[in-house]
Amino acid sequence: MKKPQNRSSTTTSAPNTTFKQYRKENEQVEELRRTAETLSRQLSKAKFQLADVSRLKSDNEALQSRVDLLERIDCIVPEPPKWTQPKASKGALHQGMPSLLLSDSHWDEIVKLEEVEGVNKYDREIAILRLKKTLSGTIDVLRNYFSGLKYEGMTLLLGGDHFSGNIHEELQQTNEDTIYGSLDFWSDQLAAFIGSLADEFGKLHIAGVVGNHGRNTRKPRAKLRVRDNLDWLLFRIVARAFKDDPRITWQIPESADCNVKLYNTTYRLTHGDQFRGGSGIAGMLSPLMLGSYRKTRRQMTLKNLFEWLVICHWHQYWVGKGIIVNGSLKGYDEYSYLSNFDFERPTQAVWVTTPENGMTFPAGIFADDRCAEGW
Repeated sequence: MKKPQNRSSTTTSAPNTTFKQYRKENEQVEELRRTAETLSRQLSKAKFQLADVSRLKSDNEALQSRVDLLERIDCIVPEPPKWTQPKASKGALHQGMPSLLLSDSHWDEIVKLEEVEGVNKYDREIAILRLKKTLSGTIDVLRNYFSGLKYEGMTLLLGGDHFSGNIHEELQQTNEDTIYGSLDFWSDQLAAFIGSLADEFGKLHIAGVVGNHGRNTRKPRAKLRVRDNLDWLLFRIVARAFKDDPRITWQIPESADCNVKLYNTTYRLTHGDQFRGGSGIAGMLSPLMLGSYRKTRRQMTLKNLFEWLVICHWHQYWVGKGIIVNGSLKGYDEYSYLSNFDFERPTQAVWVTTPENGMTFPAGIFADDRCAEGW
């Protein structure tokens, strides 16, 4: 009788062989996966390198183009044509009408040197010197700087605030004279100034509007604004002094504004206290732009248009698009100092109007002379 075979070895060897084979295959798969990942990274890197090479090639081509262009430009030898100077006109010189804007003199106001850190001083004696300096400076600029023009006369625009008045209590305490004493004294000085301009330029047209300091009321008024103002009375007194002088014509309106037409250009003269604001970083520009827009709109409805708005009151000389702003004869004062306004020398505006180009050659006339003024 045969003994049964021992199958224990056979049954255990098969699973072991299968597990080893599975593990080996799994290791091979893992190795292939790692190899694939490595190849994928290498492929991505190669793509980036290829893109970099492409960009470098493009940059190199652009650089080469610039080099080629510079080399071509460097080889250019200019051959300028022979220009001749234009022949001088055999006729008369170009015509022009100069204009001087005189305003904000604040005559007989006192500005103390020590109250503005030594940058300005003002009293009656200094005011006379500055009026004379304005006259000589205007003649010098028009005769020596703006050469080549034949002046057909001159226009003097009086923009108001020729007196500081008594609208503030501190002015009543510090002014050099009473308002009527100031009026009596300065009417003679202004008449001398006007006579000198007429002697220099022949014909002289004068237009004057009132300011806000010459009023006789505490608050500004709308009705009878002009006739209740020292500026208006000053204009009328001086005009009577020249009533028999045919060289001088006057334009003293009953309104706060007036138009002055020179050739084909119309100027709108106003004092400027109607424009409020200006305390922001833009300074006076914001109220001036808004005021200019409103006046333009109003004049359109009145069918009385203008090209240039001429403004005083702000004590800052400035010329912008369609706007001329005057400085002052008084200069920097205690109010400007306490308000932290920028310092500005006493300045008055002058310009020339031509038939062809309208307003041209704007300039500021410096009215101060510290040596002559004694400080």
